[in-house]
Amino acid sequence: MQDLLFDFITKYVSLTEDEKNAIVSLDIFRSVKKGTTLLKEGQKSKDSYFVLKGCIRKYYIIDGEEKTTAFYTEMEALTPPCVISKTPSEYYISCIEDTILTVSNSDMEVEINSKFPKFEIMCRILSEELLAKQRIDFDKFKTSSPEQRYLNLLQSRPDLIQRVPQHQLASYLGIRPQSLSRLRARILEKKS
Repeated sequence: MQDLLFDFITKYVSLTEDEKNAIVSLDIFRSVKKGTTLLKEGQKSKDSYFVLKGCIRKYYIIDGEEKTTAFYTEMEALTPPCVISKTPSEYYISCIEDTILTVSNSDMEVEINSKFPKFEIMCRILSEELLAKQRIDFDKFKTSSPEQRYLNLLQSRPDLIQRVPQHQLASYLGIRPQSLSRLRARILEKKS
């Protein structure tokens, strides 16, 4: 699994053997079972996640109902805002598949960035890319109909359709599972 991480990192910066060894020595690789909750509402955390294999989701529980706001799959990173603000989390993060992650914390990041400054540059670039992507995704979501959201998802992340339970997918799209079933049927009808 470390090779997957190294391949990803080398898209941004080159790695020496010392740098690779420093990463491995941090003991950041975790195998996590499907259904495991990584973060709960009200919990404080220092952990940031990077998905090497599998899928995790971020969701809120509002009036007893789960509201999914994001899915993270291979080569996607998540640093919960509660890590930065040092406040309790407002949402949950859980694995919807058996997942292999890197789990790091701010102490590790400070240590590695001080030894190898190019990691800080890489993290800044990744953060900028992630922020831009999230802004675009948010704008698309806010300006789209449920049908257009589903079609956008089919185009941009078709793997989620097979990997994610329908009720979570519907929640992510901002609709009820029954509405998603009707929407899928309508789209199939149009194609026929």
